[in-house]
Amino acid sequence: MRFNERELVSLSRQPSEMAAEMGMRGPKKGDVVKRRLVKLVVNFLFYFRTDEEEPIGALLLEQCRVEKEDSQTFSITFLDETEKKYVFECNSEEQCKEWIDSIIKASYEFMRRNLIFFRTEIHRLTGKDPLEQYGISDETRFQVSNGQLLKRRDTSSL
Repeated sequence: MRFNERELVSLSRQPSEMAAEMGMRGPKKGDVVKRRLVKLVVNFLFYFRTDEEEPIGALLLEQCRVEKEDSQTFSITFLDETEKKYVFECNSEEQCKEWIDSIIKASYEFMRRNLIFFRTEIHRLTGKDPLEQYGISDETRFQVSNGQLLKRRDTSSL
């Protein structure tokens, strides 16, 4: 993936949805648990040394699986690199549940599925496309018809 390092550092300084100091173990063999400041900003999970302001790493929370390991520990693996596992140790079971829930909800794919679901439901109940009033209807890839989601066909190449 290509990225602009300055933009990523700038994003890491934005207000976070969640932030906490917790134990973190990286995916390399022999990695040990280290105390890190972990921040969730949009769909990135940044991690910092506890005494530094610039992140030492970032995880783009797309195409990943978040699993509870035990009552206070969760892990993140990516679908294209299932052998690499990042492990996070929380201070409580409640904190662990909050982090898992927030990380799952941070992905673009989760938000996209919710948008499609609610758009379909509103159309089913009202008979109107809720995005039409914003002039979005013609530009969208996904259309709603009779409460069913239809993938819009590109007719420009016909």
